[in-house]
Amino acid sequence: MALDLTPFTQDIRNTVKQALLEDIGDNFVSGDITAQLIPAENQAKARIISRDRAIVAGSAWVNEVFKQVDPNVNVNWKINDGEWAEPNQILFELIGSARSLLTGERAALNFLQTLSATATLSQHYAELVKGTGVILLDTRKTLPGLRVGQKYAVSLIEGCNNHRIGLYDAFLIKENHIYACGGIQQAVAKAHQIAPGKKVEVEVESMQELTAALEAGADIIMLDNFSPALMKEAVALNKTFECAKNPVGESKHAKLEASGGITTQTLRAYAETGVDYISIGALTKDCTAVDLSMRLV
Repeated sequence: MALDLTPFTQDIRNTVKQALLEDIGDNFVSGDITAQLIPAENQAKARIISRDRAIVAGSAWVNEVFKQVDPNVNVNWKINDGEWAEPNQILFELIGSARSLLTGERAALNFLQTLSATATLSQHYAELVKGTGVILLDTRKTLPGLRVGQKYAVSLIEGCNNHRIGLYDAFLIKENHIYACGGIQQAVAKAHQIAPGKKVEVEVESMQELTAALEAGADIIMLDNFSPALMKEAVALNKTFECAKNPVGESKHAKLEASGGITTQTLRAYAETGVDYISIGALTKDCTAVDLSMRLV
């Protein structure tokens, strides 16, 4: 299910505002000195075309760009977020002041090409694990200022989902947290005390730490840099631990997440170990921008 952007309306406004400040400064009327070559009264129509095959993502950011540049610009979408676009396909059309269309062009296309690239790469990874039942998760390795946008793009893809959005919405207890708290049991207990109801995830690096995290009652356990063979042992241990604790199936089930050093070559092997999740930083940090162009017509 796609990430609900409603709580992030202000984030989108702020991100777009910053992008426009980078490009035209704080004066939207005279900041684009090249656009002033065109008479202010001139109206125009433009088409934005994809030069690559890609999954489209980012319409909310495009709409916000032209809303801030010139609310009178009409944005007509020919495709929905989450749909495939083919080379030379028209994605949307613009009607309005020629100056405004040209002024907003680069910021709008920067958002669209980057977020579409994120969605397209996520689709590629999802295809590699299709049929295994595993869910791919993004990470916080996002482009500065585009956290919400890239998380949204990932969430458009079936088989992919968001990990935590930031440091505020879920616990992820790592090695240094464990050391500072005095152990896994203490860290998990403190997390449940601080924010009851919040998911608590613990990163472990050995089978011994996995057992400790299971005993502590972690909701999710991240298996860091486990080999596929060791990952299978971890899955088996988790199932055995469940049965031992709860023979009638009423106890909390810990979800297992694979992470660290996983590539497109090894991804399928990890997915077939039986883990619930695989977190992949590449979904958001290794994408190559989709080639788009705008043409006045």
